Amino acid sequence: MGCEVVLGGADGAQMSAIRALFEHREQAFSRFRSDSELSRVNRADTPTVVVSELFAETLADALGAAAQTGGLVDPTLGVALEDAGYDRDFALMRSEDWPAGRGAPGRFTAVELRGRMLTRPIDVKLDLNGVVKARTVDDALSLLCGSGFVAAGGDVAARGGAVIGLPGGGALNLHNGGVATSGTTRRRWRRNGLVQHHLIDPATGRPSDSIWNLVTVAAATCRDADVAAKAAYLLGPEGPAWLDERDLPGRFSSLAGEVTNRTWKAELGVPEGATRA
Repeated sequence: MGCEVVLGGADGAQMSAIRALFEHREQAFSRFRSDSELSRVNRADTPTVVVSELFAETLADALGAAAQTGGLVDPTLGVALEDAGYDRDFALMRSEDWPAGRGAPGRFTAVELRGRMLTRPIDVKLDLNGVVKARTVDDALSLLCGSGFVAAGGDVAARGGAVIGLPGGGALNLHNGGVATSGTTRRRWRRNGLVQHHLIDPATGRPSDSIWNLVTVAAATCRDADVAAKAAYLLGPEGPAWLDERDLPGRFSSLAGEVTNRTWKAELGVPEGATRA
């Protein structure tokens, strides 16, 4: 998943179990491993393929996230990511002289899942990282017997209290639940001199031109926080109100400065610094 995993409150056996969990999910869902189940599905030259129970469950969640967000968090953007140049592990990414591809808009409504039977257009490539990493963080937390936290690349789940440092400064005292941040301050590269990033606008199939650099959301689970943060980022100026409609606190950073939505102010307190959730 291209990130460091940090644990709190885990003993040796739990650390080993969580490491195995992340490795298993990486093996199943990596776009950059030719032997992953995701890669095998994306290579399949027939419209219908049989997938594992884990794959079916995760894809069902990703399709649910797409429906919940009006198609903003879309699991069918594999081609768009490749056209933007994100076709290898980020540690291997380099700016290149050739232009980015045209991109491909999201088509989640063209995907049908019945049990373990997946049907989709053969030119659609799936990318499930919109839910995989956050779901894995939540599942890893469930392996802890008591209080603790699991953090992976901006996604955090905690039980029993943890102070979470926030991108851009400040901290959050997270009692129970999840926090996630979506943004483009780290995963950026250039194609033919133009900046590219991994947060694709599903309407255009191209990297979003959102006004935000970072969006942080707190929710009942890391999965819910991660999906909401991506959606709020892609919504641009409408993001704060969209989160308020769902009673989710969000903090937004842009070149013009930082803002928080009404729910953040009401639930987490102002001024920011060490806040609580």
